[in-house]
Amino acid sequence: MRDSLKLVVCFLSVVLMGITSSYAQKNDSVQVEFPSLDYGNPKKYVIEDITVSGVKYLSPEIIIGTTGLTKGDSIYLPSDYITNILSQLWSQRYYSNVRALVELEGDKAFIEIILKERPRVSAWAFTGVKKSEEKELREKLNLKQRVELSDFAISNSVDIISRYYDDDGYRNAEVKVKQRPDSLLDNFVIVTFDIDKKSKVKIQEVLFEGNSKVETKDLKKAMKQTKEKSLINLFKSAKLNQQSFSDDKMLVEDYLHSKGFRDGRVITDSIYNISENRIGIKLRVEEGEKYHYRNITWVGNEKYSNETLDKLLAINSGDVYDKKTMDAQLGVGNDGALAASEGKINVSTIYQNDGHLTFQVQPTEKVVAGDSIDIDVKIVEGKQFTINNVNIIGNNRTNDRVIRREIYVRPGEIYDQSMLYFSMRQLGSMGHFNPENMVPDIQPISDQLVDIGFQLEETQSDQLELSGGWGGGMFVASVSVMFNNISMRKFFKGDAWRPYPSGDNQKLRISAQTNGTYYQAASVSFVEPWLGGRKPNSLSASIYYSAENDSYSAYTNPSSHSNARFMTLGASLGLGKRLTWPDPNFNLMGELSYQAYNLREWKSFLMEDGVSNTLALTATLMRNSTDQQIYPRSGSELMLKVAATPPWSVFSGKDYSNPDMSDQERYRWIEYYKINSMGRFFVPMLPNKKLVFMARAEFGYLGSYNKNNPSPFEGFTLGGDGVAGYNLYGVENIGLRGYSNGALTPYSNQGVQAQAYIKYTAELRYPIVLSPNSSVYAAVFAEGGNAFYDFKSFNLFDVKKSLGAGIRLFLPVVGMFGIDWGYGFDKVAGSNTISGSQFHFSIGQTF
Repeated sequence: MRDSLKLVVCFLSVVLMGITSSYAQKNDSVQVEFPSLDYGNPKKYVIEDITVSGVKYLSPEIIIGTTGLTKGDSIYLPSDYITNILSQLWSQRYYSNVRALVELEGDKAFIEIILKERPRVSAWAFTGVKKSEEKELREKLNLKQRVELSDFAISNSVDIISRYYDDDGYRNAEVKVKQRPDSLLDNFVIVTFDIDKKSKVKIQEVLFEGNSKVETKDLKKAMKQTKEKSLINLFKSAKLNQQSFSDDKMLVEDYLHSKGFRDGRVITDSIYNISENRIGIKLRVEEGEKYHYRNITWVGNEKYSNETLDKLLAINSGDVYDKKTMDAQLGVGNDGALAASEGKINVSTIYQNDGHLTFQVQPTEKVVAGDSIDIDVKIVEGKQFTINNVNIIGNNRTNDRVIRREIYVRPGEIYDQSMLYFSMRQLGSMGHFNPENMVPDIQPISDQLVDIGFQLEETQSDQLELSGGWGGGMFVASVSVMFNNISMRKFFKGDAWRPYPSGDNQKLRISAQTNGTYYQAASVSFVEPWLGGRKPNSLSASIYYSAENDSYSAYTNPSSHSNARFMTLGASLGLGKRLTWPDPNFNLMGELSYQAYNLREWKSFLMEDGVSNTLALTATLMRNSTDQQIYPRSGSELMLKVAATPPWSVFSGKDYSNPDMSDQERYRWIEYYKINSMGRFFVPMLPNKKLVFMARAEFGYLGSYNKNNPSPFEGFTLGGDGVAGYNLYGVENIGLRGYSNGALTPYSNQGVQAQAYIKYTAELRYPIVLSPNSSVYAAVFAEGGNAFYDFKSFNLFDVKKSLGAGIRLFLPVVGMFGIDWGYGFDKVAGSNTISGSQFHFSIGQTF
């Protein structure tokens, strides 16, 4: 022990009170006592040495560097200097205990900083939650191992977990944090979040106060996410999400503004408990005066006259003030952007579609005469931009030239926003790129030039389908391979086979079906979407073959039957053209097809023996404006198809009313005309466009030129999943869920087929997963339809009805797979009982 004065001048224990509620302590919480020194006369000392003890993972040199203490410096003792240094170390939250020991020897001071590091986390654990929830929580919390455990980390994690469950409706969820030492590691702990979600809390009622001119039901309807639990809102979760609630309050104000109440606002809101798992919401609104438009003035417009802009705005003096509609018509804010993305013409789009990329419009409102508003619209037209470069990034398989021919914005042309949106839709409709991540990059490089970039994410679009189905009284196995991006011009290039030559967006499908000895079928089809590569004129070709005998039941022995056989051989060749009028969404296609039906000893049919030939010309007019293929959110599909054979009975001069005419003579050349029409419409029901309503109607009719010579082929059969297992007599299979396959087809002595049908579908869809690797969505549906033996019995309103639900899974390799449950409420053909519950499976089928 030294003879000189050795005095412990400073001993500080910083296991401070209240650390659970404070992350950094104030300086006055760190105390240093100098019991043997004169506090009124501080003395100057020279720092002889500085040491740090008690640390394992942190560098002593770095710690000393952060204190500002330097060996050889002078320091006055006693003073607050060391106390402040200790407070700074404590505030770093790395230590659970901080103290300093100072030894004095003459005018020298020896300073030792004694630290105790906080324990480190060796593992984080969760109890009381599902695996999927734990995975999401870990991603949100970004938990790391082998880092020091701080009170801030614990408190912040608890807050994030509580908000996570609060947003999911578990407002009463409790989170407890447990720590236990890790027996394998020194000063390490295992932290466990023990979560008790309790019951989900739902909204029982939403009340409004202060509204006397606007109906409460309309204000409730304006709220898209915050809904009461009721039969009307059956598909709403009725849980309270704070972000959605904030958005809905803005929607309430938007609704008030759209009804003329320009000053309308939500003054206050409150949430109150009704029971343990039910809450109520009360919003107090202030409507204010109801305003009307008076005068509208345009300033800064040179390209378009006031009259032209007035027509686009479509607001007249005296109209009720409606800010939402005004913004949409001007192209301002979210309402204007939504209108532009949907292809609607407004003031902004007519400029931006003609090159004015930097066009700006700013309406200014001025209240006059108490309840009237004058609108001054300031326009900055800006210069007309020309496209400099169009860049494509992310395509590894699809050739640049194949992508560029689907892009309608080109270098050297005037910038056109409508063509940019149309190009995005065209790229999405190719099926090779993820539409969820397709966002154009628009970069002005000068005051008149702009670069446009397309960042693409390629997805696997080829499909292998393996399926089995029951149809025609037998089980049929099917295999189909669909190459959606093949390149025939590289077919004989060895280095292009990886695993096959690809990149030109050509489609090749090879399929086969069999039931062993009873039924076999095969088909090959090919589509070239740009014949010649210069214009969007398509070429399609197909050949197909099928053969069956009359031992179609799996329980019969084919050797015990005659040599009955029904063989079909067919081919088709089609040419298509993408139209520019009335708009680029139209396509026209013509197809020439030939089928030969060879029958031998085929009982219970119009003709038992002989060969029937069909030569038909088909014209199809289609319009497709949907935003994407797999999960359309907006747009429509329209189709009108007319097929016709030559009127052979007119040319032959034969009397087809003669009952003695042989079947071979009567049906050697089949004649008919056929009309199909279909319309599908997609409407997003929520601002995020996830919940989508789909409405569909379709109609088919098979007619004849001669009533004595109807076609035994090309009719319709209705009911089930629309996949009958195999092609029966050239019949077109139409699905209607809730009924078994073909159950709604009328029976007759001319075979099981109908000459007309009608079908209606209403479906509400919601996505579960939308990603390049898979897409899954659920749906509830209502369907109605019927098949009719002839046009005389056809009735638009005589429909068989069903309700049900289903799910669709799209995988790039196998295509679309679906399962549906439907309940048919009506009797089926030839039965006195209703259809009832039915399950349906489908591959590659959409309804």
